[in-house]
Amino acid sequence: MADQTTKTITVGAAIDTVYETWANFENFPHFMKDVKSVTRTGDRMSHWVVSGPLGKEVEWDAETTRLDRNTRIAWNSKETSDVKTSGQVTFKDFGNGQTEVTVTLQWVVPASLGGEKLMGFFADPARRLEEDLLSFKHYVEQSVRATA
Repeated sequence: MADQTTKTITVGAAIDTVYETWANFENFPHFMKDVKSVTRTGDRMSHWVVSGPLGKEVEWDAETTRLDRNTRIAWNSKETSDVKTSGQVTFKDFGNGQTEVTVTLQWVVPASLGGEKLMGFFADPARRLEEDLLSFKHYVEQSVRATA
C-alpha cells in the first residue's frame, strides 16, 4: 500500500517564475536537501540520485506525466526503479507576486531485501517535504530579489 503526504506553501514570486523554477528539475539539488542530482534523459524522462541512509545513494528513473503550464506538474517513477514514487505539484496565482504551491507525494517502500535500506530514506517524509518546500520558497524569492 502506498503512503502519501501533502504540503502547501506560499511563495513570494509570480506564478510563471515559480512554475519555471520547479519545472527545471535540475534545480532540485539547490533546494532539496537529499537530492544530489536530477538529469534529463529524454523529453519527459529524468534520472534521480539522492542521498540515502548510511551514506548510500539511491537512484531511480521518473517520467513526467503532466506539464500543464503554470497549473500542474505530475510524475511517477518507472516500473524498473527500486523507488516507487509518484506525485504532483499544483500552482495557484494569488496575484501581487504570490503563488501557492501544493505538493502531493506518494511512495511505496519495497518489501524486498533492499526495502529496509530505503525505509531510512523515507523516514518522516512529511517533515522532509515541509523543509524542502521552505527551501524552495527561499531559493525562488532570493532569485527574484537578485534579478530585481
